Amino acid sequence: MRKNTIKVHYTPKQVLAKDSGGNFSKSPLKPKRLLENFEAEGLGEYFDIVEDFTPYTNKDFKIAHTKRYVNSFFSGQKGCESNGLDWSTQFAESVRYTNASLHAAIRGSIVEPDQVHFSPTSGFHHARPDGGSGFCTFSGQVIASIKILQEFGLSGSYLDLDGHFGNSVEDARSFVKDLDKAVPSEFNINPIGRGTAYINNLKWNLQKLEEAILTGQIGYVVWCHGADSHEWDDLGFQCSTEQWLECSTIFWNWVKSMDKKLGRPLPVSCALFGGYRKDDYQSVLNLHTADFVECMNILLNLEVKYTIKVQPKYSYSHGKAEYVR
Repeated sequence: MRKNTIKVHYTPKQVLAKDSGGNFSKSPLKPKRLLENFEAEGLGEYFDIVEDFTPYTNKDFKIAHTKRYVNSFFSGQKGCESNGLDWSTQFAESVRYTNASLHAAIRGSIVEPDQVHFSPTSGFHHARPDGGSGFCTFSGQVIASIKILQEFGLSGSYLDLDGHFGNSVEDARSFVKDLDKAVPSEFNINPIGRGTAYINNLKWNLQKLEEAILTGQIGYVVWCHGADSHEWDDLGFQCSTEQWLECSTIFWNWVKSMDKKLGRPLPVSCALFGGYRKDDYQSVLNLHTADFVECMNILLNLEVKYTIKVQPKYSYSHGKAEYVR
């Protein structure tokens, strides 16, 4: 039996007090804005916010990264802005908490599998052992998975529905001992294709993942439904609003069926990952909100009413607005 709330591993320390206007990515502010959106939509009662984690130390980051990169980043030396985000002391401290939040959510799903756990974080899946990339500073997935393997002996799977391939796990395989065991090579899952093909590929991967769970190869799942796989995102293209939401419906129904097949709750945690709309960032927040409403209604057996609103994107040609398909 699932608890009817979602545990959120969050502290204000993981959010920039003031984001730089020069940052294309607004991910450093997304956790705060999304939680505020939950409240504005009357959904706050379904989220239990806990600050039950301590920030990572430099030693933690060195699990997945070179000593040179870790030390240069936290001291603000040359090369520290390889992630495409403006560096500041406060930003450097915030990533200690974002990475620790992801680990706390995954660990929580294992210790309390009857509750869905949520890390409202981004900025992990493009980082490399020797630097950041694509708005991602450190490989939070790699670090968390190694820690989970060491503590529980469990292997995990990431369902990465960000609009861009999550290379951090693959790039770290030759650098991090036991990563192949922590996240087996077929289970850093990034669906491919567009539209119906994308949805079918997700279904195929879920079938493969189901077999691995039932045979004990995989012990936990992390759902990362990036909003930049939406066709109107500044950097995405894969899914219409209906198709993006269908992915959520498919996943949460799959989790519900896995609970029945296992005879126990499957350990499931969530993270945010990408989402970029200069013209209407509220659409990004609305997509993420809709994903969690699907979780509430399907897996947690609640009856939450929510109508998703995603603003159409327009381009401007010769001074005239044109609808982007």
